[in-house]
Amino acid sequence: MVIGGLSLAVVLAVTFVIIRQPPTVRAVAVPRLPTVNACLNGISAVLLLFGYANIRKRNVAAHRACMLGAFAASSLFLVSYLVYHASAGSVRFTGTGWIRPVYFTLLISHIVLSAVVLPLALTTIYRAWSEDFVRHRRIARWTLPVWLYVSVTGVVVYLMLYHL
Repeated sequence: MVIGGLSLAVVLAVTFVIIRQPPTVRAVAVPRLPTVNACLNGISAVLLLFGYANIRKRNVAAHRACMLGAFAASSLFLVSYLVYHASAGSVRFTGTGWIRPVYFTLLISHIVLSAVVLPLALTTIYRAWSEDFVRHRRIARWTLPVWLYVSVTGVVVYLMLYHL
């Protein structure tokens, strides 16, 4: 119940920030936030991979540290993302030709799965924290690939939006 409520609140906050008009005053650091966001997504992806490798080696302490680090990086990303879009609004993709449908396909899948990954990650972490490892492993098999996809495509979307 709490995980669902928190997840819904985050999705509604992101939706509100994206669709409303941004203020006219912008902080100096705001233009740098997309790069920060991409870095946080990249850090999350790397930590997810290290966490997976560590659990395969049965190094539970390192696995836990990596996964909590990935969650922290993703949480910082979310805060930075909200601050950026509250200040700058939405950024339009200017690419043309064949890259345009590629970008939007990637973006749509990224957005949909980013809404799915939050309750998955929270449930996975809760089950580990509760020492319900059978159910933790069962959901982690779904959480890891979705979370990794969202983290990696976040970096790719950034590169396409700001560097193409």
